[in-house]
Amino acid sequence: MEIKKYYDIILEKLINWSELLVKMLPNFVLAVLVLVAFVFAGKLVKNLIKKLLQRTLQNNSLAQIVSKVVYFLVIAVGAFAALSLLNLDKTVSSLLAGAGIIGLALGFAFQDIATNFIAGFFMAVKRPFKIGQVIHCEGHSGIIKHIGIRTTEIVSFQGQEVIIPNKMLFQNPLINDSENIYKRIDLDVGVSYGEDLERVREIAIKAVENTPNINKDKDIDLVYLAFGGSSIDFRIMIWVEFKSQLDFLKSQSEALIAIKKAFDKEDIMIPFPIRTLDFGIKGGEKLNEIIDFETIGNGKSEKTQESNK
Repeated sequence: MEIKKYYDIILEKLINWSELLVKMLPNFVLAVLVLVAFVFAGKLVKNLIKKLLQRTLQNNSLAQIVSKVVYFLVIAVGAFAALSLLNLDKTVSSLLAGAGIIGLALGFAFQDIATNFIAGFFMAVKRPFKIGQVIHCEGHSGIIKHIGIRTTEIVSFQGQEVIIPNKMLFQNPLINDSENIYKRIDLDVGVSYGEDLERVREIAIKAVENTPNINKDKDIDLVYLAFGGSSIDFRIMIWVEFKSQLDFLKSQSEALIAIKKAFDKEDIMIPFPIRTLDFGIKGGEKLNEIIDFETIGNGKSEKTQESNK
């Protein structure tokens, strides 16, 4: 009797499940078709977005990542739609809640990585620099080698490869030397207080007129800055064509050499720093009390006499 009782229960359950399966079969077929349709639609949208981003942003890595994200989003929407057709609304709600919690946890855990990805996306859209350009940011300078979705690679002027997180380039001040054709050289020089400043200005400007890569359309400016400790300081400003960092430094070097040669030729003095030593101020000792100059002089004269013998 007990066996027959359990048999009837199991048979009843199987009959109910078979009836439910037959009843839900059209919905199940429709759900499968919907899911397959969303998969094909996702692939189509993925290819379209990839081609569009490659043309507009010219960044293959970014285009590939964005197209994959859109593809998975389309499939996720299709999966939720298929579950809804099977009357599994509670399951859909649970999955959405779980996805939200997991997304929040991952957002906190990988905050820096997510920030770098977002920064890379906006930089790819705005395009503040290109491969081959010279940039300076937070103490790092070099030529851009590769622009990725998370990091940017540059080669420093010493030949070192530097990998910079995109967050740093996006959030901090960035100097792009290659964006403008011309760059200004600022040379700070000092001359003696006894010099004629107008004459110095004429000679200095004339000396740098033939600086390599100089821009003839822009004037050479010279301004006096201050009365220094041992010189009158001035700054001469020259605009040169920026071809590369090395060419810029060579132009600066040649301008410095030209000024030095011109000043030597015209007998214009660039003074050394001057230090005044006073040993007799307010309790200090006098120099002649510390050193016996007479003894030093006699010793020197005796050595001279011995050498003459």
